[in-house]
Amino acid sequence: MRAWEKVMFEEDLKLHQKIHFGRRQEFGKHPGFLVIDVTRAFVGSTRKPAMESTDEYRTSCGEAGWNALESIRKMQDECRARSVPVMFTTGNAGMSRFVGGPMKRSMPQKAAPDPRGDEIPEMIAPHSDELVIAKTRPSAFFHTPLLNCLKNMGVDCLLVGGTSTSGCVRASVVEACSNSIPVFVVEECVFDRFRMSHLVSLFDMNAKYADVITLEEALGYLAGLREPALQKV
Repeated sequence: MRAWEKVMFEEDLKLHQKIHFGRRQEFGKHPGFLVIDVTRAFVGSTRKPAMESTDEYRTSCGEAGWNALESIRKMQDECRARSVPVMFTTGNAGMSRFVGGPMKRSMPQKAAPDPRGDEIPEMIAPHSDELVIAKTRPSAFFHTPLLNCLKNMGVDCLLVGGTSTSGCVRASVVEACSNSIPVFVVEECVFDRFRMSHLVSLFDMNAKYADVITLEEALGYLAGLREPALQKV
């Protein structure tokens, strides 16, 4: 039993099994790997527990983020070796001044946002030819060119990592599903500041909008790809 199944009530699990929620989708032949909002603002500049890391960035998820960085890097390495597109989203601090933050109640800023907060950590830094989209709302698709980019690259399913599981990851997964894109959330590659939110969101996404797969499954799928490499934008 997966960790996100253990937090559910027994009667909920029985109902889940009875009505066959969460039936497995088929992988596509031309995947892309989308890394959502893994920036300094969500992991901090160094590995620290969340209670300490939030002194630097109040949105930081601390060590959960740093643990995910290692798994994301493994996914990137495999994707790049097989010419699978690797894509990123970040926040857009400058534009957020005008349109507001992604959360319902953002605390007022005492000073201008730290521009380094939107930087992607060096461990998983994008290559110069990889897509990086700055967004101002939870979904990676909302008022961004992501959907058109996926179509242009011929991507027929998405592998997803990033943060927060209950926020921008979930919002992006739901919108991908709404656009008929099969989504596979790589469990070790997503993280949240609250463990309960993380686990319940994994359960919910797996039941309705995506398949939650392990890193081992994801790497095995990539290793088995036989189709010609996709062209990058």
